[in-house]
Amino acid sequence: MSEQKDRMLQFFEYEHLPEKLKEVSKTFHTLAYEIVGTIPSNPERTVALRKLLEAKDCAVRAVIYREQ
Repeated sequence: MSEQKDRMLQFFEYEHLPEKLKEVSKTFHTLAYEIVGTIPSNPERTVALRKLLEAKDCAVRAVIYREQ
């Protein structure tokens, strides 16, 4: 299946991030594009991308986490 555009992909861009956050975000970017390129567009794909986005956000927060 050829890659299709999906509005959710904008949230997986990482080039604007600081270097240490790029590293963790790049993996999620790659997987998001793989999902869009291989899974038909439907509500479940959107849910998959949304949950992947939640996981990416958690991973980024884990990198910048500080004990108080």
